[in-house]
Amino acid sequence: MSASSRILADSARYFPGGVNSPVRAFRAVGGTPVVAREGHGSTVTDADGRRYVDYVGSWGALILGHTHADVVSAVSSAAARGTSFGMPTASEADLARLIIQSVPSVERIRLVNSGTEAAMSALRLARAYTGRSKIIKFAGCYHGHADLLLAQAGSGLVTLGLPASAGVPPSAIADTLVLPYNDLSSVTTAFAEHPGAIAAVIVEPVAANMGVVRPRPGFLSGLRDLTADDGALLVFDEVITGFRLGRGGAQSRYGVRPDLTCLGKIIGGGLPIGAYGGRAAIMDLLAPNGPVYQAGTLSGNPVAVSAGIATLQRLADGRLYAALEQTAAALADGLADTAASAGVRARVVREASMLTVFFAGREPADFTEAQQADTFAFARFFHAMLRRGVLLPPSQFEAWFVSTAHSAADVEHTVTVAAAAFREAQAA
Repeated sequence: MSASSRILADSARYFPGGVNSPVRAFRAVGGTPVVAREGHGSTVTDADGRRYVDYVGSWGALILGHTHADVVSAVSSAAARGTSFGMPTASEADLARLIIQSVPSVERIRLVNSGTEAAMSALRLARAYTGRSKIIKFAGCYHGHADLLLAQAGSGLVTLGLPASAGVPPSAIADTLVLPYNDLSSVTTAFAEHPGAIAAVIVEPVAANMGVVRPRPGFLSGLRDLTADDGALLVFDEVITGFRLGRGGAQSRYGVRPDLTCLGKIIGGGLPIGAYGGRAAIMDLLAPNGPVYQAGTLSGNPVAVSAGIATLQRLADGRLYAALEQTAAALADGLADTAASAGVRARVVREASMLTVFFAGREPADFTEAQQADTFAFARFFHAMLRRGVLLPPSQFEAWFVSTAHSAADVEHTVTVAAAAFREAQAA
């Protein structure tokens, strides 16, 4: 029995499905999950010593690649001073300062431990600030696994084919309105039908949990206008896009300023973290200043914060984003050309350094169109790439992530092996 098989068998004794997050189980693509042993730069090595070019990147958190020297050094130094205090530290403010200097809408910030916690807390705050209860979200956008947001969510829920989660009572989502992404007219109608009742609109400014789905021109600015006119708040979930589409995230890229922003992934440099922030007048409603309660024993954890500081300091060099854009564009263009040459019905959708290869005839504009992609073809493509040393996210409905560690040679290898993989994908 291989090392990976032994580990997976052992894990199955302890964890539901043998994993601690559903997509890792490979149920969407079949086969045996990859068991990671170590990662360096753009590659991971599994428990059996097989090496892969990695486009998972801890689901977007590792924008500098695996075991970046600056991050490892910062984590080691911080851990040597203490792994947790439950008290304020200077490093918390250092990370907050870097975020506030980069993200134009954030005047105050609260550190938490995950993107789920950030989104859940931001909406609690929005409801308190507006005195309203209803929330608008968009089908296929995933904002973590809080009950009120598990209605037509993307990510693992679409991967598993679940419309929502068991255990979520109807009352939990009674005030959640689910609308089509990129459909501004439906938002206009919702505000007309629920005047003075909608607390917030929460959106992934670039959807990345139904695969990468880009906002149509005017969609985000339209949301900004509609919420402002009605007195509702606009919440950008930039857990994935924050510091990935540039230092200011999607809001800087598209020139739209939300009231509240949710962050995660990159701001922790690969360690568990989340944050939400926005206008001071809203954020100052949080306890201990105001009546909105939210707390966390490990919030602002000094080790996670140190990894985030090291990552954001490195990203202050704007040349990295220019190089990252160039690498991702070369990968996307190469894959698109290769698919076309193989006669495969596929569309490569890219925004900055994240992309998805949809096995579909056109670029999707919403969740319904994304779901029309050929998931069986993707599964065949996934395994064909894996056999050739390229690790992709194991779902048609997830984004690939390019890091600053990916080289021209990585891209060339990926595009080269994709030629055979595309042919295998359409062979059945």
